[in-house]
Amino acid sequence: MIVRIMGEGQLRLGDDHLAELNELDDALTDAVNADDESRFELCLTELITRVRSLGTGVPDDYLGASDLILPGPTSSLTEVRDLLGEEGLIPG
Repeated sequence: MIVRIMGEGQLRLGDDHLAELNELDDALTDAVNADDESRFELCLTELITRVRSLGTGVPDDYLGASDLILPGPTSSLTEVRDLLGEEGLIPG
């Protein structure tokens, strides 16, 4: 799967990482729903850091679509709240 981190670029991750990313996404969603700014920042950082560590860079000239789009590391709680769907940022 291709994951885009807004403002940074795209990374390719194996589908076998989806369950782990969903757990991190659930924690992030809980923090947003609780309006807990400090927990939100920690969860967003953890999710993005994990995607970076698991993924491999996609060339800048790649024109395919991203399977997932994550907010950038400096996104605010309000910005992320606006991006959340019923299943968080990561469906499944």
